[in-house]
Amino acid sequence: MKNIFSHAPHSVHSAKKSIRKNAFRSVQRALLLLLLFAASLFAQDTAGLSAPGRMRTADEGFAAEEFRRGVQAYYRGAFNEAILQFERSLSYKSDDNLILDWLGKAYYRSGLEGEALASWKRAYENGWGGILMQNRIEVVSERRVTGDAYGKDARYTEAGSFPGMNGDVLVFSEPVSSLPLADGTLWVVAYGSNELLKINVNGTVVRRAEGPINGFDRPLDVIALQNGNMLVSESAGDRLSLLNPDGKFIKYIGSKGRGVGQCVGPQYLAEDENGNIYVTDYGNSRVDVFDKDGNALFYFGRAQNGFAGFQGPTGIASVSGSIYVADNVTGGIYQFDTAGNFIRTLVREKTFRFPESMKAWNDFLVVCDSNKVISVDLETGATYESAKTGNAPSRLTSAVPDANGNVLVTDMKSNEVYVMTKMQELIGGLFVQIERVNADKFPLVVVELSVENRRRESVVGLGEENFFLTEGKRPVLQQKLIGAASNNKIEDITIIIDRSKESAAYGAQIESAVRSLASAMKGEGTLRIVCAGAVPATEYKGSPRAAEKFGINVLKTPVSVEVPLDLALRLAANDLINAEAKRAVVFLSAGGVTQNAFRKYGLSELTAYFNNNSIAFSPVLLTQGAVDPEIAYLEENTKGKSYYVFRQEGLAPVIDDLRNLPVGRYQLSYMSSLNTDMGRAFLPIEAETYLMNRSGRDESGYFAPLE
Repeated sequence: MKNIFSHAPHSVHSAKKSIRKNAFRSVQRALLLLLLFAASLFAQDTAGLSAPGRMRTADEGFAAEEFRRGVQAYYRGAFNEAILQFERSLSYKSDDNLILDWLGKAYYRSGLEGEALASWKRAYENGWGGILMQNRIEVVSERRVTGDAYGKDARYTEAGSFPGMNGDVLVFSEPVSSLPLADGTLWVVAYGSNELLKINVNGTVVRRAEGPINGFDRPLDVIALQNGNMLVSESAGDRLSLLNPDGKFIKYIGSKGRGVGQCVGPQYLAEDENGNIYVTDYGNSRVDVFDKDGNALFYFGRAQNGFAGFQGPTGIASVSGSIYVADNVTGGIYQFDTAGNFIRTLVREKTFRFPESMKAWNDFLVVCDSNKVISVDLETGATYESAKTGNAPSRLTSAVPDANGNVLVTDMKSNEVYVMTKMQELIGGLFVQIERVNADKFPLVVVELSVENRRRESVVGLGEENFFLTEGKRPVLQQKLIGAASNNKIEDITIIIDRSKESAAYGAQIESAVRSLASAMKGEGTLRIVCAGAVPATEYKGSPRAAEKFGINVLKTPVSVEVPLDLALRLAANDLINAEAKRAVVFLSAGGVTQNAFRKYGLSELTAYFNNNSIAFSPVLLTQGAVDPEIAYLEENTKGKSYYVFRQEGLAPVIDDLRNLPVGRYQLSYMSSLNTDMGRAFLPIEAETYLMNRSGRDESGYFAPLE
């Protein structure tokens, strides 16, 4: 009988060897499955453009082709076409987060923010985008809740400052007032160094103006006049200096004395709707008034019914036919008409300790008082603390809103200009979007960006040093800032003519409005005329010169009982997507809407479409009656404002107002070093923007031309 035990060691060894071999194969299979799973996950977020380690499936190939077409349509401004292409791509790869991201972008630019958020949230829940996607969702969600950009509950905090000293070098001394410009720069009045300085958003002095040959004599305030010139008060010179927009001296206005047109220690300045100039005359305890040419008119401020007379007039503001004056001795604010007749005490006396400059902003007056910035309700006179500099020695002398939604505050004692913004803006940062990438001349790539704050307000005045472009997280080569929309003086305008029965009764007013607007464009830009009839149609596209003799009888669109205004607005906006960086729609209407005016597109979708593509909207009303709430909503929730067709100033300023609206769009170029795979590769591009203590980022991609 065989001794089975004599073979036992060999059997055990064979069994162990077999177990080890099977275990190794199991590990191999597990690793292979893990690699395939990882590759599958990676492939899920490539829109089918690549499948590392394996051949692409047919569905992935179809998804990639549709995705490519979608990206190209998006960059052409054909957002509805892009949506269709991305939806088709998604039908082949339903869980691809890259496709979901781009589908959301196309929905957003098309004004369908609800659908955009749904697409982005789906991708984010799948683990896509991280903090960048989370921030985008938060910002767009917040923007859908409308509200005032500035109100009684607004609290501002310091986002940065422009100090008067740069190390041991004096930049300026005792800033006392500032004048923000539409391009993001600002003029600062330096009382101590007797000069006017122009400073950009990064705090760099780009120009200095010292006034006439003998210089300024303690300049105190500066305002921009309706004709574009600037006016500076000289408190020790007892006069006003008129400057051109570049700061070049033109002439003096006023002289020292107590007669009409004379002053002693002029303080702050204001201009009314008629161009008349108001100056607080501290030495004479009154307000001096000049016409738009600098000729003396009269003065006011002596005792009259209900008013004891000025003791120390300082801040002054002109709002809707009223003149508001602060008195730093009585501590109150008083309201007058433009003829100097007392109306009421807006803010009771002893409310302020030492009020200085006073500027109008929306429905409020912004007043500086010692170390505080106070908002005053124009209706009730109620006061609200908007900002405070703390317990350090401080004397705030002016607080003025700038083009970027900040408040610029001059502190004479600390020798600084503070840039103050809302706390949520400081924490939330900037909202940056890569709107278009042009790689037709690859490796030269041109990128168009938009930069806004969280409340959709454009950020203008940025320079090349404010941008940092990368491709695949690596810095690009030869980055250059080509241009900024805020510097563009040309604007494309589309006029929508309401062809409802109500508006058709005002044919003469429509003719006058079209001619005035076309003439105000001075032959620059492209003018389009869209008629809002039963079927909206574009009736004209070309030079504004040809429309300067416009006649209502040339219109082919008939008058209609029902006008689908939503379709007319979409048609007008569609033609402006690829127009000049500055673009606007002007709506000529009697102010009413017909039935079914917004059947296909809602008001929120229309305002989002305009806002997300930087298109302003301004109604020109043919009557002085109240407008329907739909028109009011469109005007209030887009850039632009309403005008009456026969306003005293005429309609020429409408074009100027639209040109001066801030547009935070920028164009940069760089040389790419990426491999295009014969034009098949989806090439990444990332953009970061920095401004003082705030920053923003966006990520996108593009295809180079096929080879």
